[in-house]
Formats: sequence, structure tokens, C-alpha cells
Amino acid sequence: MARLWEEGLFAERVALLDAVRAQDPPAGLALLATTWPAERAEDRLMFLDSLRSGLGAADEPFLEQALSDRSRNVRATAAELLSALPDSALAARMAARAMSCVHPDRTGDTASIAVEAPHECDAGMQRDGVMAVPPTGRGERSWWLGQLVEATPLGVWEERFGGRPAEEIVALPVADDWADELHTAWCRAAVRQRNPRWSRALLGRPSEPVASGPGTASIAERSKLLAILDEGERASWVAEFIAAHGLSEAFQLLGVCTVPWAGPLGRAVVDALDIARDGGSYPWSFSGVMGLAERCLDPAEADRLEVLTAAQDEQEGASPGAGGYWSEAFQRLVSTLRLRAAMEAELMA
Repeated sequence: MARLWEEGLFAERVALLDAVRAQDPPAGLALLATTWPAERAEDRLMFLDSLRSGLGAADEPFLEQALSDRSRNVRATAAELLSALPDSALAARMAARAMSCVHPDRTGDTASIAVEAPHECDAGMQRDGVMAVPPTGRGERSWWLGQLVEATPLGVWEERFGGRPAEEIVALPVADDWADELHTAWCRAAVRQRNPRWSRALLGRPSEPVASGPGTASIAERSKLLAILDEGERASWVAEFIAAHGLSEAFQLLGVCTVPWAGPLGRAVVDALDIARDGGSYPWSFSGVMGLAERCLDPAEADRLEVLTAAQDEQEGASPGAGGYWSEAFQRLVSTLRLRAAMEAELMA
């Protein structure tokens, strides 16, 4: 193994490190440490990424040293990994900075959140992974604030706000239009730390209007948060979302659900497609969802869908020929589901 690690091709070395790390994380770290100083920057970055598997407190000393690496990307990755360790020294440093910026506002009659974004990005912040220069269109202070909050262990906020649970903290009003920035950073933290309680709180109730929930209105962020929940809860949330809001914003959410779709989710999708057909639009407006349904619906749903394959009379105000196109789309869906059922039966025989 040592010879392959020292003399193998890069792809072979990455595969070896991944395999060792998966079986014995300390052994994987020890293997990487033997050649770390001599590795090229781009190779160090790839090898460091392998530490995500089995990441634990034993990796902290190595990652702390990597914060001083010559490569900015290596430093950033080391900081990201350390921030996923809630008891790490870096997490404590970031939490102290974030708490100096975000705190309960006790000046009013009702509980709220006050925000004072950082006024500078000092050398210590940069060493801990805070990027000093924001992307085009972003303000410096909001950029720095978001990175501090993202790297702070989420449990810190429950202590900071008097033991309130995540659902209550997320629902608190935020002063001076900082709510979107703060909630977006909390979303990134929940995904990075794989925290289901905060993910649930930031998702809000699926039946609520998309733009008025307590957490995030971004479908992309919601998809990432959903991926943290268990399969059943994820499917139930998306099914309720579709029942309340239809399919126009559901494509990304469906993409994170386990295949085949659970019964309630599959029925919600079929019902929403039926409603869309009755609305008189063309089926290709929903071609993405139709394609997912062909691959992800339980094949047992084919019989239930049969009734939707019949051509309907043109409704007043409907797009010309829409009924026939919908009939063809449902026929294709039913045929695909039955083909999948036949293939599964053959494989099980």
C-alpha cells in the first residue's frame, strides 16, 4: 500500500486514500500526512477533500495546520471541514465573531434579532477561511457576515437566544433588512452541518406561500435542506408543497426525493398533472416533471393513470389541441410505467 501511495498515478492515489479513509479514518489521515508537504497544491486540495469521509475530532490538528497552507483553495477547504466540527477551535472562533454581529434586540417590546455586520475582514478571519473580496454585486459587510454565520455551529444560536428552538429563532423579525442574508447563511450552515432540526425550521410549512415562510423562499436552498431530512419526511413535505402550490416550482424539489416516489408523493404529482391538464395549457410546459414521473413513479400507479389517457373535449379558453396532447403524454407515461413493471418482473424471475 505504501508503494502505491508514493509511486502510483494520481487517480490511483486518490482511490487508495478514499478506500483507506472509508475503512479506517485515522489510517487514512496518517497516510496523507506522510507525503503532505511534498504534494502539489492542486493535489493537496483533492486529497484534503477525501477527509470529508469519516471526518472527526482527530482530524482537527491536521486541518488547523492546513489553514496556513500556501494555497488559498486548500485553506478554504480546511476551514470548511473544521467548521463542520462543532467542537473545533475554528468553530469557536467563528461563533465568537458571529455572536458579536448577531444578537437579541432588547430595545423593543417584542423579541427580535439585531445585526451589526463586520466592518473589516482582518487577518485572523482570512486565515479561518473568510474570503475578503466579495463576488460582483455583493456588499463587503454582508459577504463577511454570511461567511461567519455559515461557519458557526447552529447550537450556538439556541443558547444565544435563551434556549429558543430553531423554529422560534427563524421566525423572529430581523432588524434593518438583514433577514434574507441571515436566513441564507443559516441555510448553508444547516446543509454543511447536516442538521435536520434547523433544516426543518428553515423550510417552514409546505402549505405556506413560498415568499412568506419563516425561513427561505429559494427553491434551490429548499432542495438542499430537504436532502438533510429522512426519505419519508422529505417525500411528505414535497407532496404537501405540490398539493398547495402545484408543479411550477416543484421540479428541483422532486429531484431530491428517493426513487421510486412514495405513494403520497406519486399521487400528489399525478393529481397536479391532472389539474394542469384541466387548466387548458399544453403538456410540454410540464415536460420536465413528466420525464421525472416516467422514471420515478411507482409502476403500480399505471392502472390509476389509465383513466387520464382518454381524450377530452376541448374546453373553452384552452390552448388549441391541448386535450389531445395531454392524452398522448399520459399514454406515454402509462406505457413507460408498464414497461418498467415488466422489466422489474423479468429481473426478479
